[in-house]
Amino acid sequence: MPYDTLRTRRDDAVLTVTMDRPERRNALGPQLDEDLRTVFSEGAATDDDVRAVVLTGAGEGFCSGADLSVFEELPDPEAVEAHLKERYLPLIEALTTLEKPVLAAVNGAAAGAGCALALACDLRVMAADAALVVAFSSIGLVPDMGTTWLLARHVGYGRAFELCATGEPLDAARCEEMGLANRVVESADLADEGGKWAQELAARPTRALGLTKRALHHALGSTLPEAVEREAELQREAAATRDHREGVEAFLQKRDPQFEGR
Repeated sequence: MPYDTLRTRRDDAVLTVTMDRPERRNALGPQLDEDLRTVFSEGAATDDDVRAVVLTGAGEGFCSGADLSVFEELPDPEAVEAHLKERYLPLIEALTTLEKPVLAAVNGAAAGAGCALALACDLRVMAADAALVVAFSSIGLVPDMGTTWLLARHVGYGRAFELCATGEPLDAARCEEMGLANRVVESADLADEGGKWAQELAARPTRALGLTKRALHHALGSTLPEAVEREAELQREAAATRDHREGVEAFLQKRDPQFEGR
């Protein structure tokens, strides 16, 4: 499927999605919002041959956040609220509910809503010169696109508030220290390392990984007994997959499993 503001590439079972507005440092606007929502909810979600996704940005930055020229065209604060609910909620839901591993390969700055995009991915590999920036307070705004929910769950209330209040860039080393980055690599190696990791994930039992994502998201808002019950329900689904049967057979036969994501 062609997109106006994205480039997509398939390498075996890995789909690489590149935000392609380098002249605006991949700022989010109506078309990019819609293209991202579509690629996650209709592209990657419905293609059984795609088993892992890499999200990255063209040019010098991952995503600079919302295109402020779009906000300047909104007539009043009520229109801002409506815009965020109509545009950002479907996008972030499409990303977080995709039942396949999604890895952010963060090049340059991921600022504002771009930071939220990176945090909404399951894993983050960052270039050594990349940074996450919760930039909203610098222009007198509240973090949006789920940033408050995502940050609080990644680093806790105190650190989340500090990052929101100061708006200071977090370099890759600090992100790794705080658990916001899973891996940090040299900038020249980012594409290769991100792709290699995604290939490793794609070779795993990705149906079970998708169910695991569902369990983890549920656990964030549940009690321990509720989480155990949900795990049992999802385990019923996992136990019926071909990958489960293959995993058991491979274990008994003392060989490496060949998972299919089914």
